[in-house]
Amino acid sequence: MATRPTSAREYQEHFRNRLIESRLTPNAISLTGFLLCVVAAVLIYKEWWIPGGVAFIVGSVCDTMDGRYSRMSGKGSPFGAFLDSTLDRIEEGVVLAAVAIYFSRQGNDLAVGATVLAVLASLMVSYTRARAEALGVECKVGIADRAVRVVILSAGLVFGDLLNLIAPAVYVLAALSVFTVFQRIFHVRRELTREVPAV
Repeated sequence: MATRPTSAREYQEHFRNRLIESRLTPNAISLTGFLLCVVAAVLIYKEWWIPGGVAFIVGSVCDTMDGRYSRMSGKGSPFGAFLDSTLDRIEEGVVLAAVAIYFSRQGNDLAVGATVLAVLASLMVSYTRARAEALGVECKVGIADRAVRVVILSAGLVFGDLLNLIAPAVYVLAALSVFTVFQRIFHVRRELTREVPAV
């Protein structure tokens, strides 16, 4: 007869084991996160900021869970990793597209431009890492990785209506993402041009 967990750590282990034994797959978590971010985009389009921000946060949490669950459960696959990375890019883009529509309605061309720049730069942050790793260079450097970008955008969405933070959040997001792209470019250049020590 199995003993019941008594401590917090035992409960955590018990939950983890039950989760691994379930039919839940990393791809299901990835798709759930994607659907939540699409819902977030629709809510933002309707200017329901707090529900939209919450949906984006929960969807982004799913994005952080799928990779960890994949490693923990052994259910991961090369296609799952590809799907995860692809959906991450789409999720960020679709939410920012809804934000750009809002700025367009307000006649705020500067904020629209900053939103487009934020989308492009966030894609380039991911692309520079993928391209660098294809060349054999680890490239996790930079101030605005996905987690940082999610925090900035989430804060802007949740407090955007109350404190009018959505535009400042997008400006910060665009600036830090562009800066991160240059950080990664210079990092890869330094790594590829580093002299090989004499044998």
